[in-house]
Amino acid sequence: MNLTPEQLAQFDKDGYLFFPGLFSPEETKALNAAVPELYSRREAYNVREKDSDAVRTNFAAHMYSEPFAKLARHPRMIKPVEDLFGEKLYMHQFKINGKMAFEGDVWQWHQDYGTWLNDDLMPTERAMNVAIFLDDVNPFNGPLMFIPGSHKKGVVNAKHDLTTTSYPLWTVDNDLIRQLVGRAGDKDGGIVSPTGPAGSMILFHSCLVHASSSNLSPWNRNSVYLSVCAVSNHIRRHKRPEYIAHRDFTPIECLPDDCLLKPYPVDLPWAKGMPSSALQTSIEPLKETA
Repeated sequence: MNLTPEQLAQFDKDGYLFFPGLFSPEETKALNAAVPELYSRREAYNVREKDSDAVRTNFAAHMYSEPFAKLARHPRMIKPVEDLFGEKLYMHQFKINGKMAFEGDVWQWHQDYGTWLNDDLMPTERAMNVAIFLDDVNPFNGPLMFIPGSHKKGVVNAKHDLTTTSYPLWTVDNDLIRQLVGRAGDKDGGIVSPTGPAGSMILFHSCLVHASSSNLSPWNRNSVYLSVCAVSNHIRRHKRPEYIAHRDFTPIECLPDDCLLKPYPVDLPWAKGMPSSALQTSIEPLKETA
């Protein structure tokens, strides 16, 4: 899947592109069928909500789950970003966010690149989020909220919030959010929230300011997020565990477009368990090699 000149211009203006129903019901069913077993595991890569046992985020499923290993190599998710960067990509982060019915907590206003810069020493914002809805997303089950055009500000001031939820985040303060929303149109389009059927896809800039509210509805809102990075822009520090911020900078090679519905061999390096090395961290920058 390649982007048109019109889509490239829209992305430059708004910082995101939305593709409703891009993946078929059969494709999303194959992915959804694997989620309950993944969430049931008592592993470090399953981060649970602060006040419940519901999974907030499952990390690195592409390393041990065949359906998600294939999704991580899907051309509909990878090729558009290659178009934008003009370069091969590696997987910086892979997660399934489980905004579960009645229990899914908020994600505060933030930029993803703010975390990748502060924690991982990623040199520039040449990284991208690609999200796919595993459930129908409506206005009531905690959809993503974007401030259109906020990526144009580059990296904005943020503070490290360690207490609001179970997952630490570099968050943007309310005064700056008011300013950004006002510049984007205030009540007339200053915040947008793409909703649509399971299988819809969003591509959004790593500096786009976004958030999501809690899910008080009776409907789950599971979504997969591929955070892909230009190979030349790989991270320079391993402050976070490998299951959160990956250290293999090998370029992604796409599978055929029908890979979610047909058998294709994929490597599952953590199929027999996550190695202890994936938990090791360091605050020291990586040494540059010639």
